[in-house]
Amino acid sequence: MSEFISEDQRDCLQELANVAMGQSADRLARLLDVFVVLTIPNVSILTPVDIAMTLQSLQDSADNSQPLSGVCQGFIGGGLAGEAMLIFNGTDYQSLAELLKYQDHHTAEARNELLMDTANVLTGACLHGLAEQLDIQFSFGPPTLLGENFDIPVLLNQRHVSWDRALVIEIGYTIEDRRVNCDLLIVISEQSIQGLLEKLDYLLD
Repeated sequence: MSEFISEDQRDCLQELANVAMGQSADRLARLLDVFVVLTIPNVSILTPVDIAMTLQSLQDSADNSQPLSGVCQGFIGGGLAGEAMLIFNGTDYQSLAELLKYQDHHTAEARNELLMDTANVLTGACLHGLAEQLDIQFSFGPPTLLGENFDIPVLLNQRHVSWDRALVIEIGYTIEDRRVNCDLLIVISEQSIQGLLEKLDYLLD
């Protein structure tokens, strides 16, 4: 895996993420009256290049008729800092708009509001669930839209990345019987990794 994180720490964080993603999926399911399918959370130590490759793989697998879009939001609290990226992968925005009871999704403004509202539900609930289990509170920065057809190779450079490695939790969400798919990447900054591992060790003890 990595010299930075033990298997016990990884398993502990994966379980925390599993609980947090379950809470966020339940919130979305209740809001939209749908069933949300989840993947097993994946915990990895990645470089900026690794993260770019992960995003590139999502872009490559996306339905070309529905361009890749995303919302990124920074968070900080309890000695931890990072960014959450919600990437919409092959999503039918008309279907998503119908679920959220939007009258219009054709204009750029309406589409952006649709993405922001979905990200607010999933990202906010998941990070809140994670923070609650770690007994901390997160403050959030303003969300940023990663525009349609955004250029993956330069994405991280545009965000002025200044670290060599980050701890990344990747979670996949799919709404059953609807072409609505998104992947949440919770990126814990390199400077925060040791503090997070110490919190995990406390929970393991």
